[in-house]
Amino acid sequence: MGGSEAVCPPPSCLRLGVVSVIFFVLCAPPPSPHFSSCSSGLGDVFWEGERCHHQRGHGWHSCHSLVVASLGTASPSCQPQVGLLLLLGHMGIGQTCHCPTGHVCPLRLFKEQNDSLVDHVPKEREALLEREFQRVTISGEEKCGVPFTDLLDAAKSVVKALFVREKYMGLSLQSFCKTTARYLQELSEKPLETHGYEEVPETPVAADAPVHPPFADQHPYEMWDPKNMPADLGFGLKMVDGVVHVYTKQDITDKSTELDLPYPDLQEFIADMNFLMALIINGPIKSFCYRRLQYLSNKFQMHVLLNEMKELAAQKKVPHRDFYNIRKVDTHIHASSCMNQKHLLRFIKRAMKKHLDEIVHVEKGKEQTLKEVFETMNLTAYDLSVDTLDVHADRNTFHRFDKFNAKYNPIGESILREIFIKTDNRVSGKYFAHIIKEVMADLEESKYQNAELRLSIYGRSRDEWDKLARWAVSHRVHSNNVRWLVQVPRLFDIYRTKKQLANFQEMLENIFLPLYEATIHPAQHPELHLFLEHVDGFDSVDDESKPEHHIFNLDSPLPGNWVEEDNPPYSYYLYYMYANMTVLNHLRRKRGFHTFVLRPHCGEAGPIHHLVSGFMVSENISHGLLLRKAPVLQYLYYLAQIGIAMSPLSNNSLFLSYHRNPLPEYLSRGLMVSLSTDDPLQFHFTKEPLMEEYSIATQVWKLSSCDMCELARNSVLMSGFSHKVKSYWLGPNYLKEGPEGNDIRRTNVPDIRVSYRFETLCQELTLITQAVQSAELEPIQEEDLLTISLGTH
Repeated sequence: MGGSEAVCPPPSCLRLGVVSVIFFVLCAPPPSPHFSSCSSGLGDVFWEGERCHHQRGHGWHSCHSLVVASLGTASPSCQPQVGLLLLLGHMGIGQTCHCPTGHVCPLRLFKEQNDSLVDHVPKEREALLEREFQRVTISGEEKCGVPFTDLLDAAKSVVKALFVREKYMGLSLQSFCKTTARYLQELSEKPLETHGYEEVPETPVAADAPVHPPFADQHPYEMWDPKNMPADLGFGLKMVDGVVHVYTKQDITDKSTELDLPYPDLQEFIADMNFLMALIINGPIKSFCYRRLQYLSNKFQMHVLLNEMKELAAQKKVPHRDFYNIRKVDTHIHASSCMNQKHLLRFIKRAMKKHLDEIVHVEKGKEQTLKEVFETMNLTAYDLSVDTLDVHADRNTFHRFDKFNAKYNPIGESILREIFIKTDNRVSGKYFAHIIKEVMADLEESKYQNAELRLSIYGRSRDEWDKLARWAVSHRVHSNNVRWLVQVPRLFDIYRTKKQLANFQEMLENIFLPLYEATIHPAQHPELHLFLEHVDGFDSVDDESKPEHHIFNLDSPLPGNWVEEDNPPYSYYLYYMYANMTVLNHLRRKRGFHTFVLRPHCGEAGPIHHLVSGFMVSENISHGLLLRKAPVLQYLYYLAQIGIAMSPLSNNSLFLSYHRNPLPEYLSRGLMVSLSTDDPLQFHFTKEPLMEEYSIATQVWKLSSCDMCELARNSVLMSGFSHKVKSYWLGPNYLKEGPEGNDIRRTNVPDIRVSYRFETLCQELTLITQAVQSAELEPIQEEDLLTISLGTH
């Protein structure tokens, strides 16, 4: 290479035995991993920052700098496309450039013509230019550092695992990542079902629509008439082996009348679970997934180094929009602790001043007023303080879930928890409803913050659902900023010990049969029918670190035979919750009602196989900390884009110190993560706990504005808010893949970041699907080491 000229090398020069880093100008690349060069000569050329523009025919063509690392011998299919305009003059080497078309372009011409020609770029190209950025591309990606046979085995196993998840998501009418489904479709003989929001008939939202969705003026719990309820179908119900069966007649003895509503086969489910369990401990596959995850981390760091300023510039161009006024959803928060400790203290003091003589409790058949309750504790309103309440987690709750649960009792008294933060008590949950409505008012005042509150159904009695719905409807506990999830604590062993339940099937009947009855006979359960319209799905909660004495397999007792006092394992709970939810979803779909999703607490502590169950049957999960110890599962969660609601402040007090939290690592690798608060009563101090969570994460991990907005966008995508609402918050095209689905005017996430995430995911999916499709990839040689050649002149 001469000292005064940078000459484009012929394709043969790209055949390198080691990694070489080359700076060159690339004509605007298509979305595919390979790049196409300019086939025509360069006309007028001008330089704009690190991008050059040259005229082709009647239009302008854009080029920009790129870093390409070539691993080993370049793929033959890539050689004609990589031989592009090579510019080393930008590095101070040479003053002219010979492009592949034969033109010799003085480099100074680019900068000289910049001022005179920059205004001539057509405005229709501006949107495209916003999505152009410096890409880091590694050719020959089949050489990923593992032996060829390991690559082939890993790709086959990963694809099979993705098909397992797709099967269970499709069966239960939950959503599956469109991009992943599109790649899996190439390997499948039958069409895959993704069951996204696009099937819901909604009025389309215009591109120029406001960011605030219109809501009905009338309260949804007002003016409802039982006569206007959907018709009674007259179906019969019976739970068989832990799963509800639906019959077209009340006579459930006639099996010919059974509706064909699908649910997962137990034997097949256990076989799939065992396959995934074997997969995550396979050595070569662990090595493959670990290397891919390390590659994703380092690639993102390169992306930030090259494009951080461009992302920031794109955000600055958006009028009015910033982090404070983009939509955020607290995707994991419990209703009983959704207020901070100062809010609860003030509320209790107000209640003591205004309702001192109200009967709030019955103790051994004797009614007690609020005044008498506090007199038994020898306390007055003046005596109460935040320290007296003692509801905040501290260093003593670390790895002590029992002590953490005790913090739900103000002043250490369970009677105050029953009075103030329970829905079923002597005052019919009046106080709890009032404080929840105050939290909702704060969210509405903030306008841009939303929450998905968890309410509990325990499964001890059949009327729990009706009581919960009556509480919500009678107290008008509703907000457009809030959706509900129903959590089921895994406490069968306690109920069984107290002789409250005869077997596990009775618990399942108490949880699910009322939902089926409200779906079949809405007029008989009008309040429950209304309440379910605002419920997203189900959550499974409890201390995951408790040891499990049983392994879920084909020898496990069926729910009707589970009469022992030991608690069933996590996967046992999830399978039967998923199976009954699946049948219910198909029944509700037939009736035109909305369906539910499964979003359990998963991977906070305990064994890693909890994450296997979550991968199979959950639309998204909460916590997911243990993914940091399971590279295979983490890679699968990435490829399937499973939502993970993470709560670093909660984890910091219970299971994992803040600086060890894997959230920034997950985010850099491209997992679908969001920030959530979990329990503001125990972990937060301010009136806006979600903003507090974002604030601390940003300070500790030095997140950029783009990172914060990406987390907020993820939280909306993961949430259970309706398709129409999301269309206003994210843009009418949010269901489309890649940058086409992003509207920076609403999300404040630059198209550059969305393009990077989309292209990187596509490249990973391409790697594994092509490896499955072709067994002719060249095996890696031991001497092919990953080294960098800087070259000499």
